[in-house]
Amino acid sequence: MFNFRIYVTGDSLNPARALSNLAALCRTHLPDRHQIEVIDVFKDPECGLMDGIFMTPTLIKLASSPVRRIVCTLSHRQTVLLAQDLESHVP
Repeated sequence: MFNFRIYVTGDSLNPARALSNLAALCRTHLPDRHQIEVIDVFKDPECGLMDGIFMTPTLIKLASSPVRRIVCTLSHRQTVLLAQDLESHVP
């Protein structure tokens, strides 16, 4: 199981695009093997500070190990797969 946490700021274009891209990536490459937690740093700034979030959107892969993070709209699927160490898990 893959657990992701994505930090966003409100409902502007970049966070919406990042969420859409992440959902599409997970549906395609990790069907039924993922969980996504969305945290809006406007609503929960302390959580963002605890995880050292200074830019959004930021995606953190919490599990499976190792923990990885990337800051972007997640629009370049291959880059996201590489940065999150997911290539070997893709069917």
